Amino acid sequence: RNLLDMDTFSKSDPVVVLFMQSSGSSDWKEFGRTEVIDNTLNPDFVRKFVLDYYFEEKQNLRFDVAVLGAQDFLGQAFVALGEVIGSQRGRLERALTGVPGKRCGTILLLAEELSNCRDIVTMQLCANKLDKKDFFGKSDPFLVFYRSNEDGTFTICHKTEVVKNTLNPVWQPFTIPVRALCNGDYDRTVKIDVYDWDRDGSHDFIGEFATSYRELSRAQSQFTKCKKKKYVNSGTVTLLSFSVESEFTFVDYIRGGTQLNFTVAIDFTASNGMPSQPTSLHYTSPYQLSAYALALKAVGEVIQDYDSDKLFPAYGFGAKLPPDGKISHQFPLNNNVDNPSCAGIEGVLECYLQSLRTVQLYGPTNFAPVINQVARAAAQVTDGSQYHVLLIITDGVISDMLQTKEAIVTASSLPMSIIIVGVGPAEFEAMEELDGDEVRVSSRGRYAERDIVQFVPFRDYVDDSGNQVLSMARLAKDVLAEIPEQLLSYMKTHDIKPRRAEP
Repeated sequence: RNLLDMDTFSKSDPVVVLFMQSSGSSDWKEFGRTEVIDNTLNPDFVRKFVLDYYFEEKQNLRFDVAVLGAQDFLGQAFVALGEVIGSQRGRLERALTGVPGKRCGTILLLAEELSNCRDIVTMQLCANKLDKKDFFGKSDPFLVFYRSNEDGTFTICHKTEVVKNTLNPVWQPFTIPVRALCNGDYDRTVKIDVYDWDRDGSHDFIGEFATSYRELSRAQSQFTKCKKKKYVNSGTVTLLSFSVESEFTFVDYIRGGTQLNFTVAIDFTASNGMPSQPTSLHYTSPYQLSAYALALKAVGEVIQDYDSDKLFPAYGFGAKLPPDGKISHQFPLNNNVDNPSCAGIEGVLECYLQSLRTVQLYGPTNFAPVINQVARAAAQVTDGSQYHVLLIITDGVISDMLQTKEAIVTASSLPMSIIIVGVGPAEFEAMEELDGDEVRVSSRGRYAERDIVQFVPFRDYVDDSGNQVLSMARLAKDVLAEIPEQLLSYMKTHDIKPRRAEP
């Protein structure tokens, strides 16, 4: 909109060129360009760019606007893909800059997710008068579903449970993505085999039939008989119910207005070492950020694109506070108990460095107070419009394991996720226990409703050549990869659908 006019006798003929930066690199590569629109300062370009989107990466884009042929430069805009997706209705307006002393106009960016068949089907089948295969007693039937591939082969995509000792089984309803059933092609053959289960694994074939997603969706209840070569039929299979639901994606919720609220908690225990000493994990020089600052920047710079107010509560734990040396496990880094929010990631970094100069590192390492603090905030809005992400950066051994487990189990039913980044050389076995990937976290017989903790040791991501940008990109990629799934699992468990984005 309102582009610079570079042509003497008519208006400019603009084109937009999109450049991308690969993760951890500062080089720009051309990704593609729009068509040229003649003689206008307010072009609406038709050509779309199709990009792979990764929540966990900072995907930097550069849009250069130029006049083709004359090679006149009309301005440029820098933006992260996450900013476009995180903006209201996936629509972002940016001022164009780069021509000294001139107003270059603006660029409007629109992002939408390409749907790749996100439907999920729930169906239930039963059978009648199946062949008797067992010498003693009746058959133990089960169904096997196959989707057909492009090359005419079949791939197994679902097995029902075995219904014991009956020739008229009713199988439990089951759910399967349409992608898995037919790869999104509604007319592709779906083959269904009926077997009689045998303990030794040599299941007897009762019969088979072919159908398609389209046939199933029309709820044609009675299928052709399960044929076997030698005789007329081996019984019939009937479709009892068939329903389709759309599976929502992370982008659906973000576009529907869900905000990610980012909170930081930093370990101020004495085991980090005196901040003024180069051996300290908190030591920051003019040339190098500390591991704490790097971890904070890496995660924060990705998440901030999904938080419209860019205000981040930031806490410290395990320090003695002035003036009276009281130990605190959740002191605001900005010293404001009523409003612990800092402006932007840079604001959090400033408050962190300021706190290092004023508090005394002490102990112990307690996580529960700050987890409970964020859980209280998360509990206030549970309608899916807010989702909290707590980043805890720590150097090691946790002192309040029982209380922390209790806090995590309670938090697991709330709209929140916890990322723990371990810095320094310590052994972090206890943290692995909190990361419920292998075994769900439990406390006093209660199990976490879902897995909400992701733990990583920072040392695994440090680039050998000392490239901090690359280290940060790797760290962010790993710790944030689980957030979209965790947010979806909360929404699904509580049956929250994304709000419709206003057109």
